[in-house]
Amino acid sequence: MSIEQILQDPIKKAFKEIYDLDIDKAELQATRKDFEGDVTLVVFPFVKQLRKNPKELAEKIGEYLQKNVPEVAAYNVVGGFLNLVIDDSYYTDFLRKIYPDKNYGLTPARDNEKALMVEYSSPNTNKPLHLGHIRNNLLGHSISEIYKATGKPVIKTQIINDRGIHICKSMLAWQKFGNGETPESSGLKGDHLAGKYYVAFDKEYKKQMADLIAGGMSEEEAKKQAPILLEAQEMLRKWEAKDPEVMELWHKMNGWVYKGFDETYKNLGVSFDKNYYESETYLLGKQVVEEGLKKGIFFQKEDGSVWADLSEEGLDEKLLLRADGTSVYITQDIGTAIKRFTDFDIDSHIYVVGNEQDYHFQVLFLILKKLGYDWADKLYHLSYGMVELPHGKMKSREGTVVDADDLMEEMTNTAREISQELGKLEGYNDKEKERLYRIIGLGALKYFILKVDPKRTILFDPKKSVDFQGNTGPFIQYAYARIQSILRKAGDLLQKDYKPLNLTGKEKEVIKQIATFPQIIAVAAEQQNPGIIANYTYDLVKAYNSFYQSVPILAAEDENERIFRVKLSEKAGDTIQNAFKLLGIEVPERM
Repeated sequence: MSIEQILQDPIKKAFKEIYDLDIDKAELQATRKDFEGDVTLVVFPFVKQLRKNPKELAEKIGEYLQKNVPEVAAYNVVGGFLNLVIDDSYYTDFLRKIYPDKNYGLTPARDNEKALMVEYSSPNTNKPLHLGHIRNNLLGHSISEIYKATGKPVIKTQIINDRGIHICKSMLAWQKFGNGETPESSGLKGDHLAGKYYVAFDKEYKKQMADLIAGGMSEEEAKKQAPILLEAQEMLRKWEAKDPEVMELWHKMNGWVYKGFDETYKNLGVSFDKNYYESETYLLGKQVVEEGLKKGIFFQKEDGSVWADLSEEGLDEKLLLRADGTSVYITQDIGTAIKRFTDFDIDSHIYVVGNEQDYHFQVLFLILKKLGYDWADKLYHLSYGMVELPHGKMKSREGTVVDADDLMEEMTNTAREISQELGKLEGYNDKEKERLYRIIGLGALKYFILKVDPKRTILFDPKKSVDFQGNTGPFIQYAYARIQSILRKAGDLLQKDYKPLNLTGKEKEVIKQIATFPQIIAVAAEQQNPGIIANYTYDLVKAYNSFYQSVPILAAEDENERIFRVKLSEKAGDTIQNAFKLLGIEVPERM
């Protein structure tokens, strides 16, 4: 039990016995570093009710707590703040209690509880994953792990956009210009191969447009009449009619792309419990919209298109089916949402999607409410900002966006360069070095992205992220590796128990940081913000480094102190490792 929880009931009793006042909850906070104390009670909220001087009120409560609560060793009053000094025995007992639990702070999944579904990634099968997908995947994976750590069952999912004109463009270009090229014959990952032909389509499309404009056609008309676009539209119609030749090509190229995606996901360290495919859900969406039209939930315009009127909710009219009966993105999203709540026993759903889709999700959730789904109130959009790179820092394969594979390779190379400059890897063989470069590089990438509040735009600088000083992944990984080095040298100290001892302020600070870990996880889940975990881990490492630099550990003269400090080091290391697991970041045993 945390010291804040221990103090709640005695504080309530103090107010009842001294002032005959029933209070709901005491407001407790960590004592400011410039005052003596560990926990501070703010008495201002009660001053008005009791018409008492805040200093006198704090003194009386402090006196009562010191007399009646064994954990309170002393107190002091500063204005309306009662600073409580917690006895060292509380902290040493707390460490002893949590020490055997390697998963301290992580709550096991609760039985018979409905799950939360988290959707992230959601790529198109016409090109590889890019930098934006990296932030999306890291956020989705981390939020899933954080919720799991609160005891909530989680199902991780993605919707793969595997149909539509964009996919047909890649297919058509491969058919025209590919000469039977495959991932095996080209040496390209399947998703990069599909992306290559998407670019080839665009190049030919622009050329044909320019020819039409040169022949006297308007730009607007040329955009619609370019022969290659008309061919792609015809291919889409054939796909919808299940033309065998088109379906065979679609299956073949999508198969290449899925294999490529799987490799990228594996390298990034993310995974999914269930994949949904737009090709399988869009028809259900159309069916639901048509039923909604019959019930008068939606309306039809003269051209036959179907719309939702959201003007009463302060929004606009939203197109759901085009005049020719074809669906739009939101139609498919309606079908996918319904299918998920039918397929799984879930009570809520988080969509991890960039902030350019804020309006889309407002509309989607409103439409599902109008359709009468009571779970529509439990749909959430985790909206996040874009990731930008300093100009010229990296080149992309397609020339327009930075793809995920290139970025991960760049991060490993950056980690290699910096590690070699610092000379930190003496005694490692080449295989160990390469594995470590990858752990450091990906740790730097993930930490840099996840430490920032999701709502904010990130300017990502690969070089700055791989820094062994400051608020970075490698700085924290290095602290963890240093702790493991201490534990390897500790001999049999870890098998022994410590006796009561007086703590230094530095030791207390590390235990206090460790003690807040479960609460930090709960807050990160509530706010859907992995940055809370990342910055907590940095604060823990700073507290541990301060302890490490000022207090002898293995060199302490007293064996009891050595035992305690080694065990405290191990628990700090466990907590760093558990926190980083929630961010999807590995920690190395040596660095």
